[in-house]
Amino acid sequence: MKLIDTTALETRLADFARERDWDRFHNPRNLILALTGEVGELAEIFQWLTDAQAEAIMQGDEAEHVRQEVADVLLYLMRLAMVLKIDVDAAVRDKIALNAKKYPPLAG
Repeated sequence: MKLIDTTALETRLADFARERDWDRFHNPRNLILALTGEVGELAEIFQWLTDAQAEAIMQGDEAEHVRQEVADVLLYLMRLAMVLKIDVDAAVRDKIALNAKKYPPLAG
């Protein structure tokens, strides 16, 4: 059973990159650097907030900014997975299974 169907996203990202001749720039190193930059931009929004402010951020003026940065992170991560030929659904399923073994449910 698929947890994540990325087919449409992969097609759209591949078309987007091809239409702009960006495939030549989309190598693992460049994509990791871009991804790191976007994670940094997302972190910067939260950097000096209190826990309460961070929890309420989606009800304030920064909500759209957060949404855009989360999308940037996801898009670069997906593009990296595509370039590395990682089946994201399989990787996620495998990781959840590993985590279930590593962190069993609390008894109770």
